[in-house]
Amino acid sequence: MSSAVSFLPTEIYRGLDLVHPSWCDTIVTGLAAMHQADPSYFSQLCVEEFLPSEGRLFAAFSLPMDEVRFILVGEGPYPRAESATGVCFMDGAVQEIWANDGRGLSKRVNRATSLRNFVKMLLVADGQIEEENTSGTALENIASRAIEPGSEYLQTLPEMQQKLLDHGFLLLNASLVFRKHVAPVKDGRSWQVFFRHVCIALHNHHSVVSGCMPALILWGKIAESLKKVPEVALFPQISSEHPYNLSFIKNRQMQELFRPMKLLLKSEIEKNC
Repeated sequence: MSSAVSFLPTEIYRGLDLVHPSWCDTIVTGLAAMHQADPSYFSQLCVEEFLPSEGRLFAAFSLPMDEVRFILVGEGPYPRAESATGVCFMDGAVQEIWANDGRGLSKRVNRATSLRNFVKMLLVADGQIEEENTSGTALENIASRAIEPGSEYLQTLPEMQQKLLDHGFLLLNASLVFRKHVAPVKDGRSWQVFFRHVCIALHNHHSVVSGCMPALILWGKIAESLKKVPEVALFPQISSEHPYNLSFIKNRQMQELFRPMKLLLKSEIEKNC
């Protein structure tokens, strides 16, 4: 183990295996700053189980720094091992987006409240359903077409995740960990130190490479608390309620942001600054 990360427990160090090389120095610097701020944090974290497991703590950083155009920040990992992937909002328990019988969204999507509301927001934004009627019945016509052979619709959540990555989304959480006995907002405060170094690295990199700063999208109150980090002011920002709120479906800013991306379709992606 490098002396630079000798303070890290093995469970944390393993997470570096999934990190793109462009992020390695930034992550180590951020973790060292966290350790300096609270030398007991990582040792206490590893005393009990935390999510995500299986070395996926930094899985979001598989996206090269060059490709980051949006920084989407949620609250924290899903509180279930099969769901927590280390990537914001992507429920690892979900595969199929549409019900096999074409009668709406799949059972897994319907159980994942945030994901369900996000999909409905995309459909409203695209004019496929009315925001006042997003029930299962309203989705049947779309779902039946979506599962037809040769359909233009994406079929699985991993496909949607890949499309988000192709659009340049760094899918982070305000807290990178979930623990049963620790309030997410408390862990979120600890990870603000780490997030500061992510912001510094992105700002410095994009200032040199393109001069075009990634947009910061903050979902929910814990994510919005990151505004306390001074470097957050360096980025254009959009804030909204978390998608687990039904009102997210009607959020005009989110509709306008995601409408051009056609995230439910297999269409080609046009990348702009």
